[in-house]
Amino acid sequence: MSDDDFRIETRSIHAGQEPDEETGALMTPIHANSTYEQDAPGDHRGYEYSRTGNPTRTDLEANLASLENAEHGRCFSSGMGAINTVLNLLEAGDHVVSGEDIYGGTRRIFDQVYTQYDVEFSYVDMTDLDAIEAAFRDETALLWLETPTNPLMSIVDIAGAAEIAHDHDALCAIDNTFATPYLQRPLDLGADVVTHSLTKYLGGHSDVVGGALLTNDDELDERFGFYQNSVGATPGPHECFLVLRGTKTLPVRMDRHCDNARELAAWLDDHPDVDTVYYPGLESHPGHDVAAEQMDDFGGMLSFELDASLDEAAEFVSSTDVFTLAESLGGVESLIEQPATMTHASIPREERVAAGLSDGLIRASVGVEHVEDLKADLRQAMESALE
Repeated sequence: MSDDDFRIETRSIHAGQEPDEETGALMTPIHANSTYEQDAPGDHRGYEYSRTGNPTRTDLEANLASLENAEHGRCFSSGMGAINTVLNLLEAGDHVVSGEDIYGGTRRIFDQVYTQYDVEFSYVDMTDLDAIEAAFRDETALLWLETPTNPLMSIVDIAGAAEIAHDHDALCAIDNTFATPYLQRPLDLGADVVTHSLTKYLGGHSDVVGGALLTNDDELDERFGFYQNSVGATPGPHECFLVLRGTKTLPVRMDRHCDNARELAAWLDDHPDVDTVYYPGLESHPGHDVAAEQMDDFGGMLSFELDASLDEAAEFVSSTDVFTLAESLGGVESLIEQPATMTHASIPREERVAAGLSDGLIRASVGVEHVEDLKADLRQAMESALE
Protein backbone atom coordinates (compact mmCIF):
# COMPACT_ATOMS: atom_id res chain seq x y z
CA MET A 1 0.00 0.00 0.00
CA SER A 2 1.17 3.54 -0.71
CA ASP A 3 1.02 6.49 1.70
CA ASP A 4 -2.04 7.74 -0.18
CA ASP A 5 -3.98 4.68 1.00
CA PHE A 6 -3.66 5.66 4.67
CA ARG A 7 -5.38 8.25 6.81
CA ILE A 8 -3.49 11.22 8.20
CA GLU A 9 -3.06 9.67 11.67
CA THR A 10 -1.11 6.82 10.07
CA ARG A 11 0.78 8.99 7.59
CA SER A 12 1.94 11.32 10.36
CA ILE A 13 3.90 8.39 11.82
CA HIS A 14 5.04 6.55 8.71
CA ALA A 15 5.07 8.81 5.62
CA GLY A 16 8.52 9.48 4.20
CA GLN A 17 10.22 7.09 6.60
CA GLU A 18 11.36 3.48 6.44
CA PRO A 19 13.52 1.53 8.91
CA ASP A 20 17.21 1.77 8.07
CA GLU A 21 18.08 -0.99 5.59
CA GLU A 22 21.47 -1.76 7.13
CA THR A 23 20.64 -1.75 10.84
CA GLY A 24 16.84 -1.87 11.04
CA ALA A 25 16.84 1.37 13.08
CA LEU A 26 13.22 2.49 13.33
CA MET A 27 13.79 6.24 13.65
CA THR A 28 15.22 8.31 10.81
CA PRO A 29 18.95 8.79 11.52
CA ILE A 30 20.41 12.25 12.12
CA HIS A 31 22.73 12.52 9.13
CA ALA A 32 25.29 14.93 10.59
CA ASN A 33 27.18 15.43 7.36
CA SER A 34 28.28 18.55 5.54
CA THR A 35 29.51 16.71 2.43
CA TYR A 36 29.24 13.29 0.77
CA GLU A 37 31.61 10.95 -1.06
CA GLN A 38 31.23 10.85 -4.82
CA ASP A 39 31.91 7.69 -6.85
CA ALA A 40 33.44 9.77 -9.64
CA PRO A 41 33.57 13.51 -10.41
CA GLY A 42 29.92 14.60 -10.59
CA ASP A 43 28.71 11.03 -9.95
CA HIS A 44 27.07 11.03 -6.52
CA ARG A 45 24.40 8.98 -4.76
CA GLY A 46 21.80 11.72 -4.51
CA TYR A 47 23.63 13.98 -2.10
CA GLU A 48 26.59 16.33 -2.58
CA TYR A 49 26.45 18.97 0.14
CA SER A 50 23.99 19.35 3.01
CA ARG A 51 22.85 22.84 2.12
CA THR A 52 21.61 21.31 -1.14
CA GLY A 53 20.18 18.17 0.42
CA ASN A 54 20.40 15.98 3.50
CA PRO A 55 18.75 12.56 3.97
CA THR A 56 17.12 13.53 7.28
CA ARG A 57 15.67 16.63 5.64
CA THR A 58 14.49 14.56 2.67
CA ASP A 59 12.47 12.32 5.00
CA LEU A 60 10.91 15.30 6.75
CA GLU A 61 10.01 17.00 3.46
CA ALA A 62 8.31 13.80 2.26
CA ASN A 63 6.44 13.45 5.56
CA LEU A 64 5.13 17.03 5.49
CA ALA A 65 4.16 16.78 1.83
CA SER A 66 2.10 13.69 2.62
CA LEU A 67 0.29 15.44 5.48
CA GLU A 68 -0.63 18.43 3.26
CA ASN A 69 -1.62 16.23 0.30
CA ALA A 70 1.21 17.86 -1.64
CA GLU A 71 3.53 16.54 -4.31
CA HIS A 72 6.49 18.56 -3.06
CA GLY A 73 7.92 19.81 0.25
CA ARG A 74 10.85 22.08 1.06
CA CYS A 75 12.14 22.80 4.56
CA PHE A 76 13.85 25.93 5.86
CA SER A 77 15.66 27.12 8.94
CA SER A 78 12.61 29.12 10.12
CA GLY A 79 9.08 30.01 9.15
CA MET A 80 10.31 33.41 8.04
CA GLY A 81 12.90 31.71 5.84
CA ALA A 82 10.05 29.89 4.12
CA ILE A 83 7.99 33.07 3.74
CA ASN A 84 10.99 34.91 2.34
CA THR A 85 11.38 32.18 -0.27
CA VAL A 86 7.82 32.77 -1.50
CA LEU A 87 8.60 36.48 -1.71
CA ASN A 88 11.71 35.66 -3.75
CA LEU A 89 9.27 34.89 -6.58
CA LEU A 90 8.35 38.58 -6.82
CA GLU A 91 9.89 41.21 -9.07
CA ALA A 92 10.14 44.98 -8.82
CA GLY A 93 6.78 46.52 -9.62
CA ASP A 94 4.76 43.55 -8.36
CA HIS A 95 1.84 44.01 -5.99
CA VAL A 96 0.68 41.76 -3.14
CA VAL A 97 -2.77 41.60 -1.56
CA SER A 98 -2.64 40.50 2.08
CA GLY A 99 -4.88 40.34 5.10
CA GLU A 100 -4.68 43.22 7.54
CA ASP A 101 -4.67 40.75 10.44
CA ILE A 102 -1.48 38.69 9.96
CA TYR A 103 1.56 37.69 11.97
CA GLY A 104 3.68 40.72 12.88
CA GLY A 105 6.86 39.16 11.49
CA THR A 106 5.18 38.68 8.12
CA ARG A 107 3.99 42.29 8.13
CA ARG A 108 7.54 43.39 9.03
CA ILE A 109 9.20 41.59 6.11
CA PHE A 110 6.53 42.95 3.78
CA ASP A 111 6.76 46.59 4.86
CA GLN A 112 10.37 46.93 5.97
CA VAL A 113 12.22 44.61 3.58
CA TYR A 114 10.38 44.09 0.31
CA THR A 115 8.98 47.59 -0.14
CA GLN A 116 12.57 48.79 -0.68
CA TYR A 117 12.65 46.52 -3.74
CA ASP A 118 9.64 48.30 -5.27
CA VAL A 119 7.08 45.67 -4.23
CA GLU A 120 3.77 47.13 -3.03
CA PHE A 121 1.38 45.66 -0.47
CA SER A 122 -2.33 46.25 0.13
CA TYR A 123 -3.99 45.11 3.37
CA VAL A 124 -7.67 44.25 3.38
CA ASP A 125 -10.30 42.42 5.42
CA MET A 126 -9.84 38.90 4.09
CA THR A 127 -13.21 37.78 5.43
CA ASP A 128 -14.78 39.94 2.71
CA LEU A 129 -14.29 38.37 -0.73
CA ASP A 130 -15.50 41.57 -2.40
CA ALA A 131 -12.76 43.51 -0.60
CA ILE A 132 -10.18 41.00 -1.84
CA GLU A 133 -11.46 41.34 -5.40
CA ALA A 134 -11.42 45.13 -5.22
CA ALA A 135 -7.80 45.19 -4.04
CA PHE A 136 -6.43 43.41 -7.10
CA ARG A 137 -4.54 45.34 -9.77
CA ASP A 138 -2.93 44.40 -13.06
CA GLU A 139 0.38 44.19 -11.15
CA THR A 140 -0.92 41.86 -8.44
CA ALA A 141 1.21 38.72 -8.41
CA LEU A 142 0.39 37.19 -5.01
CA LEU A 143 -2.50 36.81 -2.60
CA TRP A 144 -1.25 36.11 0.94
CA LEU A 145 -3.65 34.46 3.39
CA GLU A 146 -3.75 33.34 7.00
CA THR A 147 -6.73 31.47 8.40
CA PRO A 148 -7.37 31.44 11.28
CA THR A 149 -5.63 34.80 11.35
CA ASN A 150 -3.06 35.94 13.88
CA PRO A 151 -4.18 37.12 16.40
CA LEU A 152 -7.90 37.80 15.82
CA MET A 153 -8.78 34.27 14.65
CA SER A 154 -10.73 35.53 11.65
CA ILE A 155 -11.67 32.93 9.04
CA VAL A 156 -10.97 33.31 5.34
CA ASP A 157 -12.87 31.37 2.68
CA ILE A 158 -9.84 29.66 1.14
CA ALA A 159 -11.59 28.31 -1.95
CA GLY A 160 -13.26 31.67 -2.69
CA ALA A 161 -10.05 33.65 -2.17
CA ALA A 162 -7.98 31.25 -4.30
CA GLU A 163 -10.50 31.51 -7.11
CA ILE A 164 -10.16 35.30 -7.10
CA ALA A 165 -6.37 35.04 -7.22
CA HIS A 166 -6.46 32.62 -10.14
CA ASP A 167 -8.98 34.76 -12.02
CA HIS A 168 -6.30 37.48 -11.90
CA ASP A 169 -3.42 35.12 -12.81
CA ALA A 170 -1.94 35.53 -9.32
CA LEU A 171 -0.62 32.94 -6.92
CA CYS A 172 -2.47 32.12 -3.72
CA ALA A 173 -0.22 31.33 -0.74
CA ILE A 174 -1.49 30.53 2.73
CA ASP A 175 0.17 30.29 6.12
CA ASN A 176 -1.40 27.17 7.63
CA THR A 177 0.57 27.25 10.90
CA PHE A 178 -2.41 27.80 13.22
CA ALA A 179 -4.58 25.06 11.73
CA THR A 180 -1.92 22.47 10.79
CA PRO A 181 -2.58 19.89 8.07
CA TYR A 182 -4.40 17.76 10.61
CA LEU A 183 -7.24 20.29 10.68
CA GLN A 184 -7.01 22.04 7.30
CA ARG A 185 -5.43 21.27 3.92
CA PRO A 186 -5.46 24.43 1.77
CA LEU A 187 -4.02 22.83 -1.37
CA ASP A 188 -7.19 20.72 -1.59
CA LEU A 189 -9.17 23.99 -1.54
CA GLY A 190 -7.25 25.66 -4.37
CA ALA A 191 -4.22 27.31 -2.77
CA ASP A 192 -0.96 27.11 -4.73
CA VAL A 193 1.48 27.21 -1.82
CA VAL A 194 1.19 26.33 1.87
CA THR A 195 3.73 27.59 4.37
CA HIS A 196 4.31 26.48 7.96
CA SER A 197 6.35 27.54 10.90
CA LEU A 198 7.56 24.11 11.99
CA THR A 199 8.47 25.75 15.28
CA LYS A 200 4.83 25.59 16.30
CA TYR A 201 2.41 22.64 16.26
CA LEU A 202 4.33 20.46 13.83
CA GLY A 203 7.38 20.47 16.10
CA GLY A 204 5.05 20.64 19.06
CA HIS A 205 7.52 20.79 21.95
CA SER A 206 9.01 24.33 21.87
CA ASP A 207 12.50 22.97 21.19
CA VAL A 208 13.07 23.52 17.46
CA VAL A 209 12.85 26.33 14.90
CA GLY A 210 12.01 25.61 11.27
CA GLY A 211 9.78 26.35 8.29
CA ALA A 212 8.32 24.59 5.27
CA LEU A 213 6.74 25.18 1.87
CA LEU A 214 4.38 22.66 0.27
CA THR A 215 3.01 22.74 -3.29
CA ASN A 216 1.66 20.58 -6.10
CA ASP A 217 3.20 22.81 -8.77
CA ASP A 218 6.36 21.27 -10.26
CA GLU A 219 7.68 24.59 -11.55
CA LEU A 220 7.12 26.35 -8.24
CA ASP A 221 8.87 23.57 -6.37
CA GLU A 222 11.84 23.79 -8.72
CA ARG A 223 12.13 27.51 -8.06
CA PHE A 224 11.78 26.98 -4.31
CA GLY A 225 14.55 24.41 -4.48
CA PHE A 226 16.77 26.85 -6.34
CA TYR A 227 16.24 29.56 -3.72
CA GLN A 228 16.58 27.04 -0.89
CA ASN A 229 20.03 26.06 -2.15
CA SER A 230 21.12 29.52 -3.31
CA VAL A 231 20.11 31.48 -0.22
CA GLY A 232 20.97 28.67 2.18
CA ALA A 233 18.26 29.15 4.82
CA THR A 234 18.08 25.41 5.40
CA PRO A 235 17.57 23.46 8.64
CA GLY A 236 20.18 21.15 10.13
CA PRO A 237 19.58 17.41 10.43
CA HIS A 238 18.96 17.56 14.18
CA GLU A 239 16.18 20.11 13.69
CA CYS A 240 14.64 17.92 11.00
CA PHE A 241 14.80 14.91 13.31
CA LEU A 242 12.99 16.83 16.06
CA VAL A 243 10.17 17.89 13.72
CA LEU A 244 9.81 14.28 12.49
CA ARG A 245 9.46 13.28 16.13
CA GLY A 246 6.81 15.97 16.53
CA THR A 247 4.68 15.06 13.52
CA LYS A 248 4.26 11.52 14.86
CA THR A 249 2.10 12.82 17.73
CA LEU A 250 0.45 15.70 15.85
CA PRO A 251 -3.03 14.11 15.65
CA VAL A 252 -3.27 13.16 19.32
CA ARG A 253 -1.88 16.50 20.44
CA MET A 254 -4.20 18.49 18.20
CA ASP A 255 -7.25 16.62 19.48
CA ARG A 256 -6.38 17.68 23.04
CA HIS A 257 -5.46 21.24 22.01
CA CYS A 258 -8.86 21.58 20.32
CA ASP A 259 -10.81 20.09 23.22
CA ASN A 260 -9.12 22.39 25.75
CA ALA A 261 -9.45 25.52 23.61
CA ARG A 262 -13.12 24.87 22.91
CA GLU A 263 -13.96 24.52 26.60
CA LEU A 264 -11.79 27.46 27.61
CA ALA A 265 -13.34 29.70 24.95
CA ALA A 266 -16.84 28.92 26.20
CA TRP A 267 -15.77 29.65 29.79
CA LEU A 268 -14.16 32.96 28.84
CA ASP A 269 -17.21 33.91 26.77
CA ASP A 270 -19.26 33.91 30.00
CA HIS A 271 -16.66 35.70 32.13
CA PRO A 272 -17.63 39.24 33.28
CA ASP A 273 -14.11 40.65 32.76
CA VAL A 274 -13.97 39.50 29.13
CA ASP A 275 -15.53 41.68 26.44
CA THR A 276 -15.02 39.45 23.40
CA VAL A 277 -13.64 35.99 22.70
CA TYR A 278 -12.14 35.25 19.29
CA TYR A 279 -12.42 31.52 18.65
CA PRO A 280 -13.96 30.05 15.49
CA GLY A 281 -15.39 27.12 17.42
CA LEU A 282 -17.91 29.44 19.09
CA GLU A 283 -21.17 29.59 17.15
CA SER A 284 -21.19 33.34 17.77
CA HIS A 285 -17.94 33.73 15.81
CA PRO A 286 -18.73 35.38 12.44
CA GLY A 287 -16.55 32.86 10.59
CA HIS A 288 -17.87 29.79 12.38
CA ASP A 289 -19.79 28.33 9.42
CA VAL A 290 -16.90 28.77 6.98
CA ALA A 291 -14.48 27.28 9.50
CA ALA A 292 -16.77 24.31 10.07
CA GLU A 293 -16.82 23.68 6.33
CA GLN A 294 -13.09 23.89 5.62
CA MET A 295 -11.60 22.72 8.95
CA ASP A 296 -11.92 19.37 10.71
CA ASP A 297 -11.83 21.11 14.11
CA PHE A 298 -11.21 24.65 15.32
CA GLY A 299 -7.67 24.58 16.68
CA GLY A 300 -5.86 25.38 19.88
CA MET A 301 -5.43 29.15 19.45
CA LEU A 302 -7.77 31.76 20.87
CA SER A 303 -7.71 35.45 21.70
CA PHE A 304 -9.86 37.49 24.01
CA GLU A 305 -10.43 41.13 24.79
CA LEU A 306 -10.16 42.29 28.38
CA ASP A 307 -11.85 45.44 29.59
CA ALA A 308 -8.40 46.70 30.55
CA SER A 309 -5.72 49.27 29.79
CA LEU A 310 -2.37 48.39 28.23
CA ASP A 311 -0.75 48.25 31.69
CA GLU A 312 -3.57 46.21 33.24
CA ALA A 313 -3.45 43.71 30.40
CA ALA A 314 0.33 43.49 30.77
CA GLU A 315 -0.08 42.79 34.50
CA PHE A 316 -2.64 40.09 33.73
CA VAL A 317 -0.36 38.13 31.37
CA SER A 318 2.45 38.54 33.90
CA SER A 319 0.35 37.00 36.69
CA THR A 320 -0.33 33.54 35.29
CA ASP A 321 1.32 30.42 36.71
CA VAL A 322 0.31 27.57 34.37
CA PHE A 323 0.24 29.74 31.25
CA THR A 324 3.78 30.87 30.46
CA LEU A 325 4.29 34.46 29.34
CA ALA A 326 6.07 33.93 26.05
CA GLU A 327 5.85 34.48 22.32
CA SER A 328 5.42 31.56 19.93
CA LEU A 329 2.70 28.92 20.13
CA GLY A 330 1.83 25.33 19.40
CA GLY A 331 3.79 23.56 22.12
CA VAL A 332 2.29 21.13 24.61
CA GLU A 333 2.50 23.84 27.29
CA SER A 334 0.06 26.76 27.37
CA LEU A 335 1.47 30.16 26.44
CA ILE A 336 -0.02 33.62 26.83
CA GLU A 337 0.99 36.99 25.42
CA GLN A 338 -0.09 40.57 24.80
CA PRO A 339 0.14 41.26 21.04
CA ALA A 340 0.40 45.04 21.51
CA THR A 341 3.71 44.75 23.33
CA MET A 342 5.01 41.43 22.01
CA THR A 343 4.25 39.66 18.71
CA HIS A 344 2.73 42.69 16.98
CA ALA A 345 4.73 45.48 18.62
CA SER A 346 6.49 46.25 15.31
CA ILE A 347 3.17 47.51 13.86
CA PRO A 348 2.58 51.23 14.58
CA ARG A 349 -0.10 51.65 17.24
CA GLU A 350 -2.54 53.54 15.03
CA GLU A 351 -2.36 50.80 12.39
CA ARG A 352 -2.59 48.09 15.03
CA VAL A 353 -5.69 49.58 16.69
CA ALA A 354 -7.32 50.21 13.31
CA ALA A 355 -6.86 46.52 12.52
CA GLY A 356 -8.62 45.56 15.76
CA LEU A 357 -5.56 44.79 17.88
CA SER A 358 -6.42 46.72 21.01
CA ASP A 359 -4.30 47.28 24.11
CA GLY A 360 -6.45 44.79 26.04
CA LEU A 361 -6.16 41.99 23.50
CA ILE A 362 -4.70 38.73 24.84
CA ARG A 363 -3.59 35.77 22.72
CA ALA A 364 -3.39 32.28 24.18
CA SER A 365 -1.89 29.09 22.83
CA VAL A 366 -3.90 26.52 24.74
CA GLY A 367 -1.77 23.54 25.68
CA VAL A 368 -2.59 19.99 26.69
CA GLU A 369 -2.70 20.48 30.48
CA HIS A 370 -5.92 19.78 32.39
CA VAL A 371 -8.46 22.38 31.33
CA GLU A 372 -9.67 23.02 34.88
CA ASP A 373 -6.14 24.04 35.87
CA LEU A 374 -6.06 26.44 32.92
CA LYS A 375 -9.36 28.01 33.97
CA ALA A 376 -8.17 28.38 37.58
CA ASP A 377 -4.95 30.03 36.42
CA LEU A 378 -6.74 32.62 34.27
CA ARG A 379 -9.23 33.25 37.07
CA GLN A 380 -6.53 34.02 39.64
CA ALA A 381 -4.63 36.23 37.16
CA MET A 382 -7.77 38.28 36.50
CA GLU A 383 -8.40 38.65 40.22
CA SER A 384 -4.81 39.79 40.72
CA ALA A 385 -4.61 42.25 37.83
CA LEU A 386 -8.14 43.57 37.31
CA GLU A 387 -9.79 43.75 40.73
